[in-house]
Amino acid sequence: MKTRFIHSVLQLRKRLWFKPLVYCLIAVSTALFAQFADSLPFSQQLPEITSGTIETLLTIISSSMLAVATFAVGSMLSSYTSASQSATPRAFTLVLEDDVSKTALSSFIGAFIFSIVSIVALKTGFYGRGGLFVLFMLTLAIFAWVILTFVRWVDNIARLGRLGSTINKAESAAQRCMEKHQKAPFMGGVQQTVKNTLHGVEIYCDEIGYVQYVNMNALQELAAEHNLRMMIAAPAGQFLAPDQPIVILDTLEDPEPEVITEIQEAFVMGVNRTFDEDPRFGLVVLAEIAARALSPAVNDPGTAIVIIGSFVRLFANWAEVAAQQGEPEVVYNRIIVPALELSELFDDAFTPLARDGAGTVEVGIRLQKAFGSIQALDYPGMSVEARRHSKLALERAKRELPIQEDLDRVTQIASGIG
Repeated sequence: MKTRFIHSVLQLRKRLWFKPLVYCLIAVSTALFAQFADSLPFSQQLPEITSGTIETLLTIISSSMLAVATFAVGSMLSSYTSASQSATPRAFTLVLEDDVSKTALSSFIGAFIFSIVSIVALKTGFYGRGGLFVLFMLTLAIFAWVILTFVRWVDNIARLGRLGSTINKAESAAQRCMEKHQKAPFMGGVQQTVKNTLHGVEIYCDEIGYVQYVNMNALQELAAEHNLRMMIAAPAGQFLAPDQPIVILDTLEDPEPEVITEIQEAFVMGVNRTFDEDPRFGLVVLAEIAARALSPAVNDPGTAIVIIGSFVRLFANWAEVAAQQGEPEVVYNRIIVPALELSELFDDAFTPLARDGAGTVEVGIRLQKAFGSIQALDYPGMSVEARRHSKLALERAKRELPIQEDLDRVTQIASGIG
């Protein structure tokens, strides 16, 4: 329960309402903080500002910011709808997490709350000479902040939800997670091998869904307390059904019910996959965007070619980050973790592209060139997977390309791979 609570709290920052709420609290605190200037010894030497002047400025803010915030919400909703329809529904969370839009909306709402609270305080005579001066300076600062935020947000909202922007966000999210995985490929645990594979009691979870997070620290403490070794059977991103175990223990004796419950609570489950701990999900989302672009209804091979370029960059970065890392540090010596198979990454990325782009010669050519580039990367197994998918893509092209000359062009490029 503790793991899920902490994970839920950490996910709050991604909610659309979280940042506006924080800004509202800051706005209220700032409006009330100005009154402390009245207690300063030099407050009477500050320039005298009439409450009427400040009230006029605050009234302008209060009357305009609510309308601007409403407009911002409408524009953001349109962008979210556009992202879901033009890309894939799985990309919606990336657009929802856009920091510029959330900052803009939070600033507009925060400025509105600040003006309302300040007007009420002014009407009640809450401020003295020092407080009025500080409030005046704060009001001018908020004016400047709102204008700068609005200008920055207008530039961003013009691209938010557009297909190119969504692809960039998906690629960035995939790269962050893949880099994170390369730096800790076994989440601080011990790599699973043939020799240390466990075949003891299997622990199951009652929930059905995707594993979103695994609390390795909780599992390590539990294993040390009960002198156990555990093997993760369901890493982040895996879909769990009732017949699939989450952990395998190195004992044939059934553990206490309390131990089983604690193991289950170390796994956070959800209906959907997330980008945070699942390095494959970013590739899946990009592949879905490419598959949608290649559908007869859209017929946009250019987008598929752009995403092929994204895959080349991601796998090149995967190899580069791996080359910079030494031996993975073992922090949780009682937890065995399976390695992420490179073949799964390639299947997630290239199978939909090769399937749906088999009948498009420009996509077939770009795919084969991409496999040639990936094959040259210095990473174990990379060339093997590139050759495997090159052959699969060529076989699909042979079945779909109607003109022999187009097929010959694809075959010629594929012949150079291997």
